[in-house]
Amino acid sequence: MTLGDADYELIQFHFHAPSEHTVQGKHYPMEMHFVHKSPSGALAVIGVFITQGAHNAAFDPILSNLPTQKGLESHFEHVQVNVDDLLPHSHKSYRYDGSLTTPPCSEGVKWIVMKSPIQLSAEQIGRFTTLIKGNNRPVQPLHHRVAVTDDIVEEVMAR
Repeated sequence: MTLGDADYELIQFHFHAPSEHTVQGKHYPMEMHFVHKSPSGALAVIGVFITQGAHNAAFDPILSNLPTQKGLESHFEHVQVNVDDLLPHSHKSYRYDGSLTTPPCSEGVKWIVMKSPIQLSAEQIGRFTTLIKGNNRPVQPLHHRVAVTDDIVEEVMAR
């Protein structure tokens, strides 16, 4: 991904249940984070809300390789996932400068949180939350951060 004049490489993705971000105080059942790193070490994360709905076949390789025990971290080099298939069709987003949501909670992370959620079936969400739930960081105060959205830019461009 490219932000401004900096290129970022996807280094990992993971999930939180329930979501770590909220919209108008509402949590989603899950949230997916795509963590990217630039050559200079800067981090950028794309967050995607997950809501209950239709079965999502793009997640089958992930869900079929979930760990069998709580607390185990697993790396599966042989599992192939098309990341584009995990993203919502609309790329409208909220953006802000924040921090990592896991220790050491370092500042300086560029966040892009997609406005449109993707869907997983109740069974798919259940398979995940049976093993992992409550791994979300509590919502933090804004501390004078400004969240921007691309809706205004798109409205101006459409005129």
